[in-house]
Amino acid sequence: MQGNRGPQQNHGSYRPGDQKKPGGTNANGQQPEHRRPTNPNEALTLDLHSFRKPGEKTFTQRSRLFVGNLQPGVAEEDLERLFNKYGKASEIFINKERGFGFIRLETRIIAEIARAELDDALFRGRPIRVRFATHGAALTVKNLPDFVSNELLEEAFGSFGQIERAVVIVDDRGRPTGKGIVEYTSKPAARKALDKCSDGAYVLTAFPRPITVEPMEQLDEEEGLSEKIINKNQQYHKEREQPPRFAQAGSFEFEYAMRWKALMEMEKQQYDMVDRNMKEAQEKLEAEMEAARHEHQVMLMRQDLLRRQEELRRMEEQHNQEMQKRKQAEIRQEEERRRREEEMRMRSEEMLKRQQEGFRGNFSENREQDMRMHMGNHGMNRNSLGGNVGPAGTPGMAAENAPLIPGPGNNNMPGGGQAGFPRGLPGPGDYGPNKQRRF
Repeated sequence: MQGNRGPQQNHGSYRPGDQKKPGGTNANGQQPEHRRPTNPNEALTLDLHSFRKPGEKTFTQRSRLFVGNLQPGVAEEDLERLFNKYGKASEIFINKERGFGFIRLETRIIAEIARAELDDALFRGRPIRVRFATHGAALTVKNLPDFVSNELLEEAFGSFGQIERAVVIVDDRGRPTGKGIVEYTSKPAARKALDKCSDGAYVLTAFPRPITVEPMEQLDEEEGLSEKIINKNQQYHKEREQPPRFAQAGSFEFEYAMRWKALMEMEKQQYDMVDRNMKEAQEKLEAEMEAARHEHQVMLMRQDLLRRQEELRRMEEQHNQEMQKRKQAEIRQEEERRRREEEMRMRSEEMLKRQQEGFRGNFSENREQDMRMHMGNHGMNRNSLGGNVGPAGTPGMAAENAPLIPGPGNNNMPGGGQAGFPRGLPGPGDYGPNKQRRF
C-alpha cells in the first residue's frame, strides 16, 4: 500500500494538518497527496452491469458463497458490509455457534471476484475462508444423444421445476460428450426429476435410448487442496518424511512400485475391456433396434393396409346398401306410377262406361217421347181430315184438336209438313238399329 509521503526535502518537514487546510493546497501552495482510504472496500468501485452476461439469470445457486472461520460475534449486518462493494446480496445466513455463513451475490463473475479478493483475508482478527457453496439442486445427465442442445435439455427438464442452468458438456473441439448438467432453483424440483427419470425411461429424441440422471458430484477443480488447509496429523508427517523421487531399481520400494504399476495396468486393461464389451453390446443393440424398428414399421404399414382395406370394404358395403335402397325406392316409385296409371285407366273406363250408359238412357227416353209426339200428331191429322170425330154432344172439339203448326199438308202449320216434322212423318226405316236420327 502506498502511504503518505515523508518529509519533503525541498519544502520543509511534513505536517499532517497541511492536507486539511481549505482551498485544496498545503502551506507551501502545492496540491496535497490524497490519502488511501482505510476501508479496503472503498479502494475499488465495481461497475456491476459490466459483469453481467446478456440473458444471464441473477442470484442463482452458482453465485452463492460459503464464508468460514468467522468470529462468534459476527452478525448478518457485518457480513453484508463486508460484501457491500460487490453489490446487493439476496441471501445472508450465519451460524454463530459454528462460525460460518452463506451469502448470495448477483452473478457468478461477481461472486468469483469476491472470493478471489476476500479468501484468506483478515476479518475481525481472523483469516476467513471464502468458497463457492455446494449446489444441492444440481443433477448430472448421462447418455445424451448427439443432437441435444442446451435449449432442448432445458425444455426437457423444465417440466419438473424452474431451472437456473442447463448445459450440454462438450470437449475442446465443441463435440458433445453425452453428458450434461441441470441446475434447479430448489431441491424438491431436482428430487422430482431424479425420481421420475429413475423410475421411467425418459427419451429426448427419436433415438430410443433413455437418459440416466444422477446427483451431481461436487468437485472443486479451481482451488484444490492448498498446503495451509491440509490436515497436518501424524500420518501427514510420516508420509512427508521423504521428498518426491524415482524408485531405485532393485530396491524394495522399486519392486512394490512395479507391482502397483502392474495392478494399475491390469485395472486399465479391465476398464478397456469393459469399454470394448459395452461398445460391442451397444452396437449389437443398435443393430437389433434398427431391425426391430424396420419390422415394427412393416407391421404398422401392414396394419394400416388392413385398416384401409377394412375401411374400403365398409365403404363398398355402404355403397351397395345405398344402391340397393335406391333400387328399392325406384321399384316402389315404378309400382306407384303403375298403380296410379291403372287407377287412371280404370277411372277413364268407368267414366266412359257411365257416359255410354247415360247416352243410351237418354236415347230411349227421347225415342219414347218422339213416338208419343208422333202418334199424337197422327191422330190430330186424321181429325182434321175427317172432321170432328169426338163424341156427339161435344161441340168445339175440332177447334180444340186442330193443329197449331201450319205446313204444306196442314194450313195451320207454319213451317209446312205434318205435326212438326219438316220432312213428313217418320217411317219404320227411320228407327232401324243402324240408323241415325235425322231430326
